[in-house]
Amino acid sequence: MDKYRIPVGDHGYVYLKDWMGTDLSPVNDAKVSFDKESDELGEREKRLIDYLAKHQHTSPFRHSILKFEVYAPLMVARQWWKHVIGSEHGEGFDRMTAWNESSRRYITEEPTFHIPGEDAWRSVPENRKQGSGADLPKEVGAEYTKSLRNHVEEGLKLYEEALENGVCPEQARLFLPAYGLYVRWVWTGSLQAIAHFLKLRLDEAAQKEIRDYAEAVETLAKEKFPYSLEALLKY
Repeated sequence: MDKYRIPVGDHGYVYLKDWMGTDLSPVNDAKVSFDKESDELGEREKRLIDYLAKHQHTSPFRHSILKFEVYAPLMVARQWWKHVIGSEHGEGFDRMTAWNESSRRYITEEPTFHIPGEDAWRSVPENRKQGSGADLPKEVGAEYTKSLRNHVEEGLKLYEEALENGVCPEQARLFLPAYGLYVRWVWTGSLQAIAHFLKLRLDEAAQKEIRDYAEAVETLAKEKFPYSLEALLKY
C-alpha cells in the first residue's frame, strides 16, 4: 500500500512489506520470565521499555520483526549490506537479519541509474576523513552531471549490444556503470537490528544518500513501533 511506501531520491523507494509485533511485544516478551503479560501499553509498560533499552537488555526487542523492500543505487546497497555482515559476525550484535537481492545474472529489467543533478554534487570535506562537504557550484555540477550521463549512456549501449549478440546477461552486465545502478532487495531485521542501522545511518557523518533512505526506514518503523524505537534510539 502507498501508506507504507516512501519515495527516496530520483528513482528509489523504501516499502514496508510486512511486520510482526507492536510496542507491547517487547514488554510481554520480557515479562515471560515471570509468567506475566500486559494487555495494553500504559505508563508502567513504557517505563519497562525505557529500562530495557537504557540497560541494553535487547533480547526482548529481537522478537519484533520488520521486512522492507528497498530500491536504491548500488553504492547505497553495499553500505547497507555491511549491517548484515556486522550482525552476523560482530560480538554482541543482533543476528536476526536477512537479505535477498535481485540479480542481473538472471533478469534483464530496464537498467536505472542514479545521476545527481547539477545542484547535487558535493565537495571534499575539510575536517573529516570520510563523507562530503558543502555543495559545489552549479556550473561545476552541470559538467559532471553531463559527463556521468554520457558515461551511463555509453555503458548502456554496450550492454544492450552484448545482449543482442548473444552474450549471457551475467557477463553483459559488466558494461553497466556499477555504483549508480539501481538494485532491488528485501531486508528483514529485528527491531534491535533496525535501531542499530538507524543509529549509524541517521548520523550527520553518514553519506547523504543512505541517510535519506534511513530517514524513510525510521518513518515506517515508527509507524509500527513508535515508543520502542524511540527508546532504542535514545539510549
